[in-house]
Amino acid sequence: MKIVMPGGTGQVGTMLDRALSAAGHEVVVLTRQPRRPQDVAWDGVSPGPWAEVVEGADVVVNLAGRSVSCRYTSENLRAMMDSRVGSTRVVGEAIASARRPPKVWLQMSTATIYAHRFDAANDEATGVVGGAESGVPDYWAYSVEIARNWERTQAEAATPDTRKVALRAAMVMSPDRGGVFDMLSRLARLGLGGPVAGGAQYVSWIHEDDFVRAVEFLIARDDMEGAVNLAAPGPLPQRAFMRVLRRAWGVPAGLPASRWMAEVGAFVLRSDTELLLKSRRVVSGRLGDAGFEFRWPEWEGAAGDLVRSARSARDAGGGAGRRRVRVHGGWSRSSPRP
Repeated sequence: MKIVMPGGTGQVGTMLDRALSAAGHEVVVLTRQPRRPQDVAWDGVSPGPWAEVVEGADVVVNLAGRSVSCRYTSENLRAMMDSRVGSTRVVGEAIASARRPPKVWLQMSTATIYAHRFDAANDEATGVVGGAESGVPDYWAYSVEIARNWERTQAEAATPDTRKVALRAAMVMSPDRGGVFDMLSRLARLGLGGPVAGGAQYVSWIHEDDFVRAVEFLIARDDMEGAVNLAAPGPLPQRAFMRVLRRAWGVPAGLPASRWMAEVGAFVLRSDTELLLKSRRVVSGRLGDAGFEFRWPEWEGAAGDLVRSARSARDAGGGAGRRRVRVHGGWSRSSPRP
């Protein structure tokens, strides 16, 4: 297939590009800084010559949007909103104007759209969309509004010949340098990966392997459209999640952190405490109902596999450069990323 990936240079895009290319697909990445022959320049805001690559493509997977790894200032929150909504709008315009539009448009969304809760898991049928919770910072509602507008922009795009799926993804766990698993692993190895503010808040996640398989599954299933949660069946409270990760790295203990300590740490790391404190108890109902089987349903097995991959890459001196890629049930080696 020909697969066009706007915004495909981040952690998730790099992972998908690697896996889909290894499987034999032609992957074209739309980026502001093209470096490879298969990269095409775009600005994520306006129509341009880049729209020509959408013509005749089989699939568009739009991953564009400002990183959430930042301080949630008013300026950064607005940039998150504008980059997500603007890129989705212009991708929809390119698909609408194509003479041979893609069969399916997978649009990145986020599990953050669901409410901060501890009592039950949010699936697509019974999940509670957030924004009205009490006892949480007011700006958390803006994160939910970003997700709602993100999905609404895709849903309202005039693309009648293209099936549309919104990927409400939990944290995608890949051992690539700079990703969320790498960050959490560094904390665990330093002995800092203990409970944060008590650690009762849930962490939802998905192994990179299952994320890729779910994307392939959704591309193939003509009956799947609308919002789909991409999250493993086994979300855990943060204290248990980090305990499992520490054990996988062979670290016996992790220092706990109070809420104010989390605030200080987030400030130093130029990040935000919402990423640590919001309880994202999210599971996928629709994938399971459609027959998808997770290869890594529980965190203990997934964490062990990711740690082995990270250690193997580190021992080989490849860091994030060389990574295993599952192809037709086996493993191959991807080329170093330039």
